Amino acid sequence: MKISTLMSYAHGFGGASKEIIELEKAGLDVVWVPEAYSFDAVSAMGYLAAKTDRLTIASGILNIYSRTPTLMAMTAAGLDDLSSGRFMLGLGASGPQVIEGFHGIVYDAPMTRIREIVEVCRQVWLREDKLNFQGKKYQIPLPKDQGTGLGKPLKIINHPYREEIPIALATLGTKSVAMTAEIADAWLPAFFMAQGADKVWGQALRAGTARRDPGRPPLDIYAGGGVAIGKNLEQYRDMSRPGIALYIGGMGAKDKNFYNQVFRKYGYEKEAETIQNLYLEGRKSEAEAAVPQSYLDATSLIGTEEFVRDQLVSLKEHGVTSLNVGFLGTTSQERIKNCDALKNILEKT
Repeated sequence: MKISTLMSYAHGFGGASKEIIELEKAGLDVVWVPEAYSFDAVSAMGYLAAKTDRLTIASGILNIYSRTPTLMAMTAAGLDDLSSGRFMLGLGASGPQVIEGFHGIVYDAPMTRIREIVEVCRQVWLREDKLNFQGKKYQIPLPKDQGTGLGKPLKIINHPYREEIPIALATLGTKSVAMTAEIADAWLPAFFMAQGADKVWGQALRAGTARRDPGRPPLDIYAGGGVAIGKNLEQYRDMSRPGIALYIGGMGAKDKNFYNQVFRKYGYEKEAETIQNLYLEGRKSEAEAAVPQSYLDATSLIGTEEFVRDQLVSLKEHGVTSLNVGFLGTTSQERIKNCDALKNILEKT
């Protein structure tokens, strides 16, 4: 199993990039570079391409609204070239609060947009002909009755490093997960709990896989949890509480929080309601305390080597093919040590 992690932007990309460089030496295989409404992710990915040797650099994620489909394809092709074929394009819909509130763009038809953007990107990279795409949301070139009427089909000037760049989708809903299983190369789910995953997503994954091009490799599923390996470290599981409370409680409007809905599907309906109410009331510490311990225990890789090995076996049995983890520790050295320890366990498992 590959090991991936999300690069933190809490204290700026500079220090975070230095840690990613050291994590690569300790065994990290993939880094997801976030964007949200912080600094742009592309700058950081270009920097990492120059500073790393084997690491896959993935956008985690670029939203589908604030860049045109062709700019998305151009950006991916540029980063893939800079990294000598080590880029993965991670896409997601984000949510109305960010798209409409920060970008000033109408949040509509996310599934249609994702599907069309994937099609456009693959046409651009293949470079077989000038781009001519007529979709429901995107028409390229723009029709003659719109704009100046001077638009004409074009082909990307440079030959991409690869004719096809891997595409990962961050999706949660039943229909969007089915689409992911159908068209994507990788899936980046949030709040993946091995024991409940099939109940939440199994049917959607099977339906999408049934429509998948048989010539495309199986979907690569990234999931995991916090990592801290050793004795008497169980209290580190509590370090995940703030992030979980943020997403379940405050990431989106009360009736438009996709993460909260997934948490409910696991059987935590009461807890999801409590966490959200407390968080939206500004009682963040109480919201964090309301995150159920059973969920923290089931979704962590924190504990002895034996515990972590058992968790890895469970993840594999429930369809996970690559790990997406957060290395815990109060210092960079401690987090790097946990990456090295996880790599050693994987080699023995």
